[in-house]
Amino acid sequence: MTDYAEASLATKEKLAADLKTVIADAEELLQLTSSQTGEKVAELRARMSDNLRAARHKLEDVEAAIRDKAREAARATDDYVHENPWKSVGVAAGVGLLVGLLIGRR
Repeated sequence: MTDYAEASLATKEKLAADLKTVIADAEELLQLTSSQTGEKVAELRARMSDNLRAARHKLEDVEAAIRDKAREAARATDDYVHENPWKSVGVAAGVGLLVGLLIGRR
């Protein structure tokens, strides 16, 4: 996966997490104001409910896009490993050696 793709995926994951937080906060606010009466409050609650529904749909779309990108990256990695098994073994051995050296220094 390219650096751009990784950055894009990280941005989408952050957006999804932020959106989940906003939705949870808005739902809590709706519950806390359920006892409030008045035409303006009822209007605001209806608008917030609509906006929350839309936000949940967008969140589902973002999560689906993240899953698709992760599957795509896994497929690309799998293809690379099948096409270049010895390079993959060498890279894995190198990473294992580095991790072993770092752990051994402690």
